[in-house]
Amino acid sequence: MAAPLSDAVVVDVLRRVDRLLTPLATRLGRPPALPRGERERWWADEVSKVAAGVSAAPRFAGKLADLLPLQNTVGTAVQSLVVLGVAGEHGVEAPAERVSVLAKVLLDRDLPADRVQPLLTRTKGAYVEGTLGPREERTGVSGAAKTLWRAARLLARIDDALDVRPKGRWGARVLSNLPVVGVAGGYLAEREGLRRAAARTADVLEDTVRA
Repeated sequence: MAAPLSDAVVVDVLRRVDRLLTPLATRLGRPPALPRGERERWWADEVSKVAAGVSAAPRFAGKLADLLPLQNTVGTAVQSLVVLGVAGEHGVEAPAERVSVLAKVLLDRDLPADRVQPLLTRTKGAYVEGTLGPREERTGVSGAAKTLWRAARLLARIDDALDVRPKGRWGARVLSNLPVVGVAGGYLAEREGLRRAAARTADVLEDTVRA
């Protein structure tokens, strides 16, 4: 059995995901005149229509996708984008707060911002390159698909922790295990998962304000 992931490893991965995806969330172009009450639904629905197709694509291989680090990582990368979008609607700007929200919504891991902050600057021994792979290098190639794929590669480093992410209905997830038609099931499951991720983000942030 693998050893539990340390806070340092989780924060290091999520801070990189945040740095990759927060600019993309900013560029997505949510209508500025949209009433506040409808903005979260926009992230849950409109973005889901595009993003769920990306995250469901690995299901073309059916159950084989579960044998590869694809479905959880790509799906979590897209959910990360929605989480960061909703967080932005709530005025969350500090990296430590965004990482804290990502950890709570996607990993069901309680990492308050005050615990995240000291870990944002990686120190010697925070993780082992040989275990987690080489650091990502910045490239000049743009595009949402490439950015999401890079985020998915980062999340593969903590793949064992991704099973608790928000998921779709059981029936759609069963269908997603079938070859070819699994794309349809994967799409439905991921779209519902994205809606749940958006709703859970809003709940987490509202609980934080009340606390």
